[in-house]
Amino acid sequence: MNILKHGIISRNPDSLFRHYGWPTVCKDEDGVLYAVASGCRAAHVCPFGKTLLWKSTDEGNSWSLPMIVNDTWLDDRDAGIVSLGGKKLLISWFEHSANLYQNILREHILKDQWAGCESVLDMYDTIPADKQHGGSYIRISEDGGFSWGETVKVPVSSPHGPIQLKDGTIFYVGKQMYADNLDIPDGNYENCFIQAWASADGKEWTYRGRMFIPEDTTPQNFAELHAIELTDGRIMAIIRADGIEISKDPDACQSCYTMYQSFSDDGGRSWTPMERLNVNGAPPHLLRHSSGAIILSYGRRLGPCGQRAIISYDEGETWSEEYIIDDVPMNEKGFYRNDLGYPASVELSDGSILTVYYQSYDNDPMPSILYTRWTL
Repeated sequence: MNILKHGIISRNPDSLFRHYGWPTVCKDEDGVLYAVASGCRAAHVCPFGKTLLWKSTDEGNSWSLPMIVNDTWLDDRDAGIVSLGGKKLLISWFEHSANLYQNILREHILKDQWAGCESVLDMYDTIPADKQHGGSYIRISEDGGFSWGETVKVPVSSPHGPIQLKDGTIFYVGKQMYADNLDIPDGNYENCFIQAWASADGKEWTYRGRMFIPEDTTPQNFAELHAIELTDGRIMAIIRADGIEISKDPDACQSCYTMYQSFSDDGGRSWTPMERLNVNGAPPHLLRHSSGAIILSYGRRLGPCGQRAIISYDEGETWSEEYIIDDVPMNEKGFYRNDLGYPASVELSDGSILTVYYQSYDNDPMPSILYTRWTL
């Protein structure tokens, strides 16, 4: 691995609303890069998040000012983006319900006591009833992100959103998100939190199947998936897992982020038993490199903290040792600023890789959107 450059896509250190999080990046057929994230935030959990979009026409050396794609009544969190061919793009995000912020998380949000936050939470009472419910959503642009179509509610959510299969199908494997009103064919929601759905146009979605979790875990352990179609048409999904014992070593972390993987041979209708990867970090993003390698990037929030990647040269059967994309230094008190991660990668014209992530810059207590350009 060779690091070529570290850089900044967006930061606003002098603003109260300078917290960014959960980015994704993609490239269209003309080589234009699109990065999206939740921005204009006051904290990791706050009522103010918006979906922002940046463009680069010079392979990430410079980026546009942020464009606001979504600014709803609720906190617009995460941001996934995928190129669907030509200038057609799909963007994804999710929102928690007004009740969660106004009541359940109220004290957690107010502990930071930033000016005006309590009055903003009180304003949630005035949100129209049909806008108070959370959910997972997508929008499509036909013109390279200058304009966006209608908002479509989808059954599942995952930070980097859906992928496009070789036959053009939009394929979304994720965790059920405020979607109890959406039909599951057999009507059984028990152990049905991780699901695969498919769409031809992003408007109408069809249930494909579910992924069953290991017997010694609970649905609450799992979230935030990403998938990739393999060369033989098989689909591989990687899943974030929290609260899972990852080591028997008493001196090692016993309950950290890790990841599991599962495969589907029938387009997401059935899945192999989930198997744990020997990795300390999550959530996943998968990229097929022109060399044939599959790059799995993820964030590590247990020191030493930062952005990491592992590589597979055999379609996910085995993985390399861990590579360091970027480390975050300890602050003056000897702690890591570990509100970071969610790296997503794209291949550039010369075969190098651009990975976009959120992380503290120069010991700013609030994270910015950063990137690293590197080679295998």
